[in-house]
Amino acid sequence: MTAFGYTMLCEQASPDQLVRDVQSAERAGFDFSVISDHYAPWLTSQGHSGYAWSILGAAAQATERIPLMTFVTCPTMRYHPAVVAQKAATMQILSGGRFRLGLGAGENLNEHVAGRGWPMAGVRHEMLGEAVDVISRLFDGGDVTYRGKHFDVEQARLWDLPETRVPIGIAVSGGSSSRLAGEKADLMIAIEPKRELGEMFDAAGGAGKPRVGQIAVAYDADRDAAVKRAHEQFRWFGLGWKVNADLTGPPAFESATEFVAPEQVAEQLPCGPDVDEYVRKIKPFVDAGFDEIALVQIGADAQDDFMGWAEHELLPALRSR
Repeated sequence: MTAFGYTMLCEQASPDQLVRDVQSAERAGFDFSVISDHYAPWLTSQGHSGYAWSILGAAAQATERIPLMTFVTCPTMRYHPAVVAQKAATMQILSGGRFRLGLGAGENLNEHVAGRGWPMAGVRHEMLGEAVDVISRLFDGGDVTYRGKHFDVEQARLWDLPETRVPIGIAVSGGSSSRLAGEKADLMIAIEPKRELGEMFDAAGGAGKPRVGQIAVAYDADRDAAVKRAHEQFRWFGLGWKVNADLTGPPAFESATEFVAPEQVAEQLPCGPDVDEYVRKIKPFVDAGFDEIALVQIGADAQDDFMGWAEHELLPALRSR
């Protein structure tokens, strides 16, 4: 059966609200949760971007059963992979074995702050591959010395290792990342319901491993209000990952989406209170073979209403259909 999760979107809510929201998601019956790891919001209208790892630590203590996962962390520029391994191992201990480490090649939006420039996609995937190797070796235990093209590690060791090894997921968007995930990851992550991504993942060694997708939604009893909110905060979503990965900050995303109409956003994302629309627009992920689907409820002020509706209407409908 497909599992349905809740997204703590750091770009749209304050850190303390995100912790309260994931508590509500646990009470509402969501099967798992994920959190974005950003330095900046996509658009100024979102207005937030707290430190995901502090929020995760608080969430681990504030919840009891709901699994937690980064969706996703870039372990190459803002963070050295050895530090990411330490953070992930610590989270696995704090959460009692409920944590998974989702990794990706990153976006210029967040990584340019390190002042190292923004590499081409092929180089970013090389860096990600090395980073996963470093993290995996540290998860194995013992001293690790590593000499790579992009990273060096000198006698590193994780002194606090969890009893349950942290599963590693890799975000995919095309052939190169799908092959990398199939070869090195325990699960596949994607935001597009493309069957071919899973096929390439399987061909590279991912057969039988979980696939986790994500879709943004905008619940509101008033559909027009939902469409307006989705357009104000999520119109960047339709640009495509090749564009999203390279733009430098909120002003660039605002410029790139200047002529995106509310109707275009509403065509892509489920908006309003019609459960059938949500089932219809989420179904492509199920059809493409995704085992888990994380929902992003757009709008910090819309979370409480969404939780009640999701518990009593949306989640039962998704699970029954």
